[in-house]
Amino acid sequence: MLLLAVDTATPAVTAALHDGTKVLAESSRVDARRHGELLLPAVDRVLAEAGATLDAVTAVVTGVGPGPYTGLRVGLVTAATFGSALGVPVYGLCTLDGLAYAAGRDAGVTGPFVVATDARRKEVYWARYASPRERLTGPAVDRPADIAEQLAGLPAVGAGALLYPDAFPTVVPGAPEHVSAAALAALAAEKLAEGGDAGPAEGAFLPPQPLYLRRPDAQVPKNYKVVTPQ
Repeated sequence: MLLLAVDTATPAVTAALHDGTKVLAESSRVDARRHGELLLPAVDRVLAEAGATLDAVTAVVTGVGPGPYTGLRVGLVTAATFGSALGVPVYGLCTLDGLAYAAGRDAGVTGPFVVATDARRKEVYWARYASPRERLTGPAVDRPADIAEQLAGLPAVGAGALLYPDAFPTVVPGAPEHVSAAALAALAAEKLAEGGDAGPAEGAFLPPQPLYLRRPDAQVPKNYKVVTPQ
């Protein structure tokens, strides 16, 4: 098994390789405006570091969001293209689930807790977890003040929580701010070892399609200006 994982749903442009037992290589760079420029070089780096070639990849894992419209699509289109070109399956995972899993693996978070990422427009994408692999509610998008009461007392993980300390006063020290492809790959490897597509309570694989929770900023004009001769 050789899993290639990518995610561009957050400002982190991240890629990783996993052999089913361990992470072989990973690359992450935080740059919210250059997802399209940075992802393929990141894939090249992890392949070179692992001493592997692209045709050795047996499956692709991609974060499906939630995330901003343009950045999110970069990772999904790249994953779909690799899957089609290589003839291998493409597995989708909720980006927030990857952050929750990493919080358990890297910061010892057990649960319950909440994961929040920056949704811009003074909102956060968020979900509540019973444990690093069990999501209770969400994902959803809301203004932090609107959900502060229902999440009161819960430890919080993610860049969204750091942005709004009034709503998320208990941020877990040492927990990741953004998702990493290494965490997504490790989570996918565990799920595949357990038999693949587990039930909803265990966080099933998702279709590799964008998880949008609101309409994009760009809108089709309602009234077109006439530019042809009358």
